[in-house]
Amino acid sequence: MSHTIQFQDHGIAFDCEDGKSVLEGALAAGYEIPYSCRTGVCGSCRGRVVAGSVAGGQGAGLSEEEQAAGQVLLCQARACSDLTVAVREVRKIDRSAIKTVSAKVYRMTRAAPDVTVLQLRFPAGAKAKFKAGQYLSLKMEDGTVRHFSMANPPHQNDGAELHIRHVPGGRFSQHLAEQMAEGHQIEVSIPYGDFHIRDGSDKPIVLLASGTGFAPIKSIVEDAIKRKLTRSMVLYWGARRPDDLYRIDLARKWEAQLPWFRFVPVLSDAGPLDGWEGRTGFVHQAVLDDIASLADHEVYACGAPAMINAARQAFVHERQLDRDAFHCDAFVPAAAATPG
Repeated sequence: MSHTIQFQDHGIAFDCEDGKSVLEGALAAGYEIPYSCRTGVCGSCRGRVVAGSVAGGQGAGLSEEEQAAGQVLLCQARACSDLTVAVREVRKIDRSAIKTVSAKVYRMTRAAPDVTVLQLRFPAGAKAKFKAGQYLSLKMEDGTVRHFSMANPPHQNDGAELHIRHVPGGRFSQHLAEQMAEGHQIEVSIPYGDFHIRDGSDKPIVLLASGTGFAPIKSIVEDAIKRKLTRSMVLYWGARRPDDLYRIDLARKWEAQLPWFRFVPVLSDAGPLDGWEGRTGFVHQAVLDDIASLADHEVYACGAPAMINAARQAFVHERQLDRDAFHCDAFVPAAAATPG
């Protein structure tokens, strides 16, 4: 059994199989709406049910006010009848744009005690078109899939740079540490996701990262440099200890060389022996302390779900950020994520 789902004001309708989420149905039909984690955490895929009924659809990514207004998370909502749903954006998926190649491990560098920078090279002549901030999928030998944001900018499209945090007990972390070596081949599919800067606006941008959430931010900034953009950007990069800011020299170099870029590192667990003289506390709180109103800003946040949820709620409710101006990519543990 299936139900017909319409996206209001977009002239789009498709059938969704019973038991599948609205997001899954849309993707299967060739349509993409904003989404990221697929677990109800990030809130990117929210939409308002105009007609019909759904099962599920709640999660940490929705505020009480949004729920009261009929908003649901389309990665969690399953149609119980034909539906009409209001969504912010929708676009036809260009399936020909997804490229699958056998990439070679070119270099592995330990950037921090628990972070490896993995550099991949595509076959000779193979290039992948993507937007700064998007991610790729790696298929392991047992068929499981892992998603990683690309740290390289789009003009460096003959390979990929990934910043991978080692997770205790993680299957990919163990595979990376014990089996992967230079020359190893791995299947890669690219690109995915809608975490990328929206052109056509001159609003100042707040870039917010925790841990290896710096990876897509690096791609975004280096792309802006290549395109000679001058739109104001400030990067708040949060971590626990100094070693976790594994490319702090690069961020400081940007700040020194780019008049439109500012960098604010923030540590949450710096001790007296660390010699840290910079900002401390939660990274989203540093933004609240510095900026009285975000009404005329756009925010691009990447990293831990807890950070993203705290930032979204505080920025929208305490600093007047337009909810649709908060773009995010939540790094959800593989055990909680739905394979793509």
